[in-house]
Amino acid sequence: MQQATARQQTETLESPLVARITQDPKEIRQALELRYRVFAEGMGASLPTASEGIDKDDFDDLCLHLIVKDVMSDQVIGYSRLLTNELAQRAGGFYSATEFDLSNIVLPGKTYMEIGRTCVDPDFRSGAAIGLLWSGIAQFMSAHNIDYLMGCASIPLNEGYARTIAIVNHLREKHFTPEHMRAEPKVHMPRIDVDIDGKALVPSLLKAYLRIGVKVCGEPCLDKDFNVADALILLAREDINQRYLRHFTKSDL
Repeated sequence: MQQATARQQTETLESPLVARITQDPKEIRQALELRYRVFAEGMGASLPTASEGIDKDDFDDLCLHLIVKDVMSDQVIGYSRLLTNELAQRAGGFYSATEFDLSNIVLPGKTYMEIGRTCVDPDFRSGAAIGLLWSGIAQFMSAHNIDYLMGCASIPLNEGYARTIAIVNHLREKHFTPEHMRAEPKVHMPRIDVDIDGKALVPSLLKAYLRIGVKVCGEPCLDKDFNVADALILLAREDINQRYLRHFTKSDL
């Protein structure tokens, strides 16, 4: 983790958005407030820290905080938290392990980085903020020789189960990992028949994940507290779609 150099500060003045890992308490607070707005106000999540207007759990004191900041307004508008093998060990495990059996996913001798609570302000979902997040994630994986990225990608349930199941059906047809690389969810989604094409309904963040090369490790986990179905995603470093990343400005992390 590095402080911004003079070159980075100059580049910031030329670009309205910049991505970096932060330790600044003010920026971390803004990120937790952004998470609250997206997950509680936007998706209907029930959060234990709702009275503070933030989303925070025990992982947040140990993780790395990757932000996208709008330098014109001095506000955090994009976010993802990062947990490496070492940080997850200190936290008692990966967050994903609270929702999935990871025995077929996390393999001995491999290094992993988990992303979580990824979100973007609704006013900045046209692509650049998501791309900057992914650029930052890819750079971190490369710099620290991370073999695999994984994490939970949320599919909102606030428009009903049928829409979400249609999305999962599309993922099952086109984007699931092979059988031997599946993770069993601890709480299954209900199974109902739907006659809806889910391809056009995939949320923008998950759509970006798929474009970057991510695979989905089987059926999602139902998270009633967050009012979402969480899909476990997996991506090997060598499978990152570099052509997609080149569309976006890179920042040093």
